[in-house]
Amino acid sequence: MILKQLKINSVMQGIVTNCYIIVDEKTKETMIIDPAEDTEKIEELLDILDAKVKYIYLTHCHGDHIGAVEQLRREKGGRVLIHKDDYEGLKDPEINLTEILAENAIRIEADSRVNDGDVLHIGDLEFQVIHTPGHTKGGSSLYCAEEKLVFSGDTMFKGMWGRTDLPTSSFEDIMKSISNKLLVLPDETIVYPGHGMSTKIEYEEPIYYNLMPGEE
Repeated sequence: MILKQLKINSVMQGIVTNCYIIVDEKTKETMIIDPAEDTEKIEELLDILDAKVKYIYLTHCHGDHIGAVEQLRREKGGRVLIHKDDYEGLKDPEINLTEILAENAIRIEADSRVNDGDVLHIGDLEFQVIHTPGHTKGGSSLYCAEEKLVFSGDTMFKGMWGRTDLPTSSFEDIMKSISNKLLVLPDETIVYPGHGMSTKIEYEEPIYYNLMPGEE
């Protein structure tokens, strides 16, 4: 597997988002996760990697993760995927926050809706969709057991969880998502979040278990 991380200035001023590009080395099939903006930068790397874009995966519908979607889909192909509970929010500038926080409102029609437990294949690589609501009701993470990594979107960061004061967000839901769906992954699993630095499950466990005594 080839994994590249780009730190992208998003359409929301002042917010830098992690965009990930995953390439199967044999087939060159590729998945782009959360292309925030700066399409030329993303396309330049895709060309260097000789990438064949299969999926553009969105961990949630917020504008700081979706700014380059339409141009990439048009110029590089790939099916736009998002969890079914964020499908409508992707088309709604009030919910995706671009109506007030971006220069232009964004409305995107995803090609397909995914659900908890769905499996995506990029060449020989297998990724499981994990529904992790809380930051948005349709937030999701992508887990690759073979490579021991998870892309957590804005659900879990290094030492912190995502905001829960936004449309469709819930503090209770995000705590359940983290404790019941992410912290149960193997300790050595590397967490690649939507912003900031990567971490490991084993480093994050004490933070949440101290917050939620009695949780298993």
